[in-house]
Amino acid sequence: MNKSIYILFLGILVSMSSCRKDFDTVPSSGKLTFSKQTVYLDTVFTDIGSSTYTLKVFNRSNKDITIPKIKLAKPDSKYRITVDGMTGDTGNQGKVFSNVELLAKDSLYIFIETTVNIAEANPTDFLYTDEIEFDSGSNLQKVNLVTLIQDAIFLYPEKYTDGSKEELILGTGTDGKVYTVTGFELDENDPIHGNELIFTKNKPYVIYGFAGVPNGKTLTIDSGAKVHFHAESGILVQPGGSLNVAGTPSTYDAEGKVVINNEVTFEGDRLEPSFEDTPGQWFAVWLQQGSVNNTIEHLTLKNATIGILAENCPLSINNSQIYNSSNIGILGREATVSGTNLVINNSGQACFAGSQGGNYDFTHCTFNNNWNSTEQVAVSLENYYLDKNNNPVTFNLVKADFKNCIIYGSNNVEMTLYKNDSTQFFFSFNHCLIKFNDFGTSLVDDENYISIREGNKLGNYINEDPLFYKPNKNKLYINEDSFATKKGYNLGLSVDVLGKPRTSNPPDLGAYQSAAFPQ
Repeated sequence: MNKSIYILFLGILVSMSSCRKDFDTVPSSGKLTFSKQTVYLDTVFTDIGSSTYTLKVFNRSNKDITIPKIKLAKPDSKYRITVDGMTGDTGNQGKVFSNVELLAKDSLYIFIETTVNIAEANPTDFLYTDEIEFDSGSNLQKVNLVTLIQDAIFLYPEKYTDGSKEELILGTGTDGKVYTVTGFELDENDPIHGNELIFTKNKPYVIYGFAGVPNGKTLTIDSGAKVHFHAESGILVQPGGSLNVAGTPSTYDAEGKVVINNEVTFEGDRLEPSFEDTPGQWFAVWLQQGSVNNTIEHLTLKNATIGILAENCPLSINNSQIYNSSNIGILGREATVSGTNLVINNSGQACFAGSQGGNYDFTHCTFNNNWNSTEQVAVSLENYYLDKNNNPVTFNLVKADFKNCIIYGSNNVEMTLYKNDSTQFFFSFNHCLIKFNDFGTSLVDDENYISIREGNKLGNYINEDPLFYKPNKNKLYINEDSFATKKGYNLGLSVDVLGKPRTSNPPDLGAYQSAAFPQ
C-alpha cells in the first residue's frame, strides 16, 4: 500500500513538471548589479587577441527575470562576448543576446575578448572602448569596456601558397638529415620595415618564428628597445652572424622600480599581468656555432624556455637579468662565455648550465633557483653526455671560474658537477657563497666536490644565507644584514647591475651592492 502511494505521488510530480516551463519570469526592471562597472582588458598589441575577461551580473531581487537584450553598443564592435555559455542571436553571434533568463538571487557570467587594430583606437590615448548594454529605455544599464592598444613592428616568416612557412636551416645531422626551424632572415633593405637589422625603441617588435641573423651581418638592438616573442619563437644568430644588445643603465626609484627604461627587454607577447612571470612563453636567443662577437649589455630577458643558448661561440654578457626560464637561463655548449653583474633567477633545470665543456668566467654574478622541484640547481657543469648506446661523448671544460658570486636556491644542493676523467674539467670558486648541504646525499663521498665542500678553506662560504629581498618576485637585492656583504675581494668592478656604486671595501658578493630594502 505504501509503495503504491509513493509511485502515485511520483507520477503526479512528473506530470506537473512536464506541463510547465523551468520557471516563470518577469521583465527586468533595470536593477541589475555588476562585479565591475568598467572592465579593463589589459594592453594588447594591434591585431593580437586578448585573454578572456569576466563580468558577473547579479539579480538580487526576489523575482525570476528575463533581460530582453544584452548587447554591445557598437554594431561593428571589436569585442566579443558570451553570456553563460550562449554565443548569441543568429547572425549576431558574440554581439547580441535576446531574452536572457536569470533566477532570483542568482547570477550569470559574461566572458569578454577583443582583437583590435591600432587604427580603430582613439588617436590621442590609443584606447579602444565600447559598452555592454542591458535592456533599453528607462531600464537601460551599461558596463564600460576599455582596452589599451599598442602598435608594434611585426616580423614573421613568409607563408607560401601550399600552406607551408619559410624556414631556416639549423644544420645537418650525422645521419645526413637537414634540420630546420620555422623562421626568416632579417633584411637590411626590407621593403616594408627598412633595415630590420637595427631594432630601435620607437616601437616594440613582435617576432613570430625565428628571426635569423645572416652570415656577415650584425643585429643591433638599441637602448630602450622592447622585443616580444610569440610562442616557440626566438632569435637565431647564424654562423658568421653577430648579436649586439646595446642597452644602457636605467633609472630606478627607491623601491627598485624603473623610472626611465634604457635597458633592452626580451619577453613574450602576452602583456596581461597574469603572464608577467609565466615561464616558457617563447623559446630562446640561439647563438649558433660559428656566430661571432656576440655582446649583451643591460638586457632583461624573461619567461623563455632557454634564455640564451650558446653553441661553441663567444658571448660577453654584462649588467643583465634573466628570469623564469622553464628549462635553463643560459645554456653553454662548448661555448666561451664571460659575464659580470649577471642575475639569473628561477629556472626549471638550471640557471646556468655549462654543458659539453666550454670556457666560462663569471664575476659578481647572482645565480639563484627557487623553482618548485627537488631537481633544479643554480649552476651545473659537465664535460660529457651519453649517446644512444650509453657511451660517453666527451668535451674539454677548459675552465669555469666564479669570482665574488652567489650560487643559491631552495634545494640543499645548488651546484652539480658531471665529470668524465678522460678530458679536462677545470673549475674554481674564489670568494663565492655556495648552497651545498650534501648531508645524506650520494655526493658525500664524491671527491669531485671536495673543493666545494671545503669552501671555507679556499676563501668561499658554504650554506650561509644571502637574505635576498623577494627571490620569488625576482628581487634579489641584499641589505647590510646579508652574509654576502663585504665578503668579496677587489676586482675593479665599480658599479653593480643597477649602476649603483660599489662603495664597500671589500665589495659585496653577487650582482647587487647592498642597500636598505624598500619600505
